[in-house]
Amino acid sequence: MRGSSAGQTGQVLDGPVRRVRVVVIGAGQAGLSSAYHLRRRGLEPHRDFVVLDANPAPGGAWLHRWPALTFDAAHALHDLPGFPLGTPDPKEPASSVVNRYYGAFEREFDLPVVRPVSVVRVDSGSDGDTSGGGASDRTVFEGDVFDGGDRGPLHVTTTGGTWVADVVINATGTWDRPYWPYYRGRDVFAGRQLHTQNYRSADEFTGRSVLVVGGGTSAVQFLLQLHEAGARPLWSTRRPPEFTRRPFDPEWGREVEAEVNARTSAGLPPASVVSVTGLSLTAQYQAGIDAGILVSRGPLAELRERSAVFADGSEEPVDAVLWATGFRAALDHLAPLHLREPGGGIRMDGVHVLKEPRLLLVGYGASASTLGASRAGRAAATAALGRLRSIADSGATGNLAG
Repeated sequence: MRGSSAGQTGQVLDGPVRRVRVVVIGAGQAGLSSAYHLRRRGLEPHRDFVVLDANPAPGGAWLHRWPALTFDAAHALHDLPGFPLGTPDPKEPASSVVNRYYGAFEREFDLPVVRPVSVVRVDSGSDGDTSGGGASDRTVFEGDVFDGGDRGPLHVTTTGGTWVADVVINATGTWDRPYWPYYRGRDVFAGRQLHTQNYRSADEFTGRSVLVVGGGTSAVQFLLQLHEAGARPLWSTRRPPEFTRRPFDPEWGREVEAEVNARTSAGLPPASVVSVTGLSLTAQYQAGIDAGILVSRGPLAELRERSAVFADGSEEPVDAVLWATGFRAALDHLAPLHLREPGGGIRMDGVHVLKEPRLLLVGYGASASTLGASRAGRAAATAALGRLRSIADSGATGNLAG
């Protein structure tokens, strides 16, 4: 699996059952921030907490970004706590910059990252459901207390064994769940179709007509790169592109966070941050608009074998479709906990999941941005320590791995 530490597939291997206090799933910005604050507040690496990461190396989802995405063209990367990024070469691939930075952070603070390990499921381990988890899901340790499923530990079943923890901090992000919208004719289109997740280089499309679908930053960058590479890009968006000259200052950041949080507090799926902020109108983007590159043809109506039909009735020949249509939260491994609300989302109060006090979500909703993820990591560590104290006060301390 890529970009997180969770997945629907992957063989569950026979392995040890390990007891810790906290499991962090995912070693991206949110997961590493959570781990840093757990370490700083006295939890011992490997004995008290671990970080499970499916990637073969540090970097989180950034590890899989297309090579042509240089650091200066990427979304802003905010510093990890206590470890300034400095000033990287702006023309270095963002994947290389973040791989080096995250790796140095893990080493500097001796964080207990275990990789590559994919998480298959998280459950209570007490309900007798062994689908996909094997007998270890039913393990109960001396000292563990169950009270309506609330005070017993959670079982994290992975491709490398099972971890049993009092608290799980989930920081799996979105990269593993690309969103492919349905349009009539998508199954009959004879050209190439790919998603942001699969994009590598604009040079693959030189001389070809490419339809880019989506209204976010990635779509805008693809259009400019394709044009520069000698392709013929077309742009389709459901709504007119929302460019803005407003600087993204702290006040605006708070407004955006409040709007996104309002949805998760109501149990609705989180909105994308760009749907709230719009697109910052840089000089490069203005030049693209003036040149006719960053001009949307409007909504896509359907695809035909070798063409695209737009809502205004116009039709254009198309060799490839690049779906820059975003991602959804990668949370399938949490399905056994039955967290979804009728509205389709998970009801949240900050990083707290209201249906499941043993689980904290970071990198979800407003904390999906790198700035929000760092703050959420600190909040999750604080919440995790508070829950551990309440368990200790009740006498349900469990057994810690030595």
